[in-house]
Amino acid sequence: MAGKGLARAEWVAAGECGARAGCQNGHVPNEPAGQDGPEIRTLASSILYTDPWIRLRKDDIEHRDGSRGTYAVIERDDFALIIPAEAGGFHLVEEYRYPVRRRSWSFPQGGFPHGETGTPEELARMELAQETGFRASRLTHLGRLTAAHGMSPQRCDYFLATELTPGPPDPEPEEMGIRSAWFPRDEFEEMARDGRITDDSTLAAYALLLLAERRGELPQL
Repeated sequence: MAGKGLARAEWVAAGECGARAGCQNGHVPNEPAGQDGPEIRTLASSILYTDPWIRLRKDDIEHRDGSRGTYAVIERDDFALIIPAEAGGFHLVEEYRYPVRRRSWSFPQGGFPHGETGTPEELARMELAQETGFRASRLTHLGRLTAAHGMSPQRCDYFLATELTPGPPDPEPEEMGIRSAWFPRDEFEEMARDGRITDDSTLAAYALLLLAERRGELPQL
């Protein structure tokens, strides 16, 4: 949906260094000062572009050594990604990704529509139902990661969805042409190797799943 990842802002240069987490809604907190003060201090901030999905902010910054520069930051709402697991495999969605000019498979993911809010779990359930039609009796939170910390403070909450009940999908207008299919785990890994899956959030989700399985925190999928 419209709130996914950085799809609408990949043309933006990230500036001369990476963005810090915690810069939301135009507020730019300086990190706590240690003995030598913050590594990077914000001197001024201005909004260059805004729409219902992103805000492009330019900060004037000063490094600890006194050198100054600018920093481009993309502000986007946080999003949720869901791993719908069933019968030893996963349900994936495929849709056309305009910035990379191709269709690609990924786990269902997205953010709230403009003006709506809720908990990460509520968002995960909404995205799962919209994109695949499935409802999950059980959601397990796998972790929370920054999506692109070199250019944005945006974060993603990752969930494993099990005990699935099928239903009709209800994609948004921006998701025209989206489709869903089930793949066994070994084919999922092959898709990551051969380029059918290129979404970094999808592979991050799988890494979190593998770590949780290694720790013995999940039932047999």
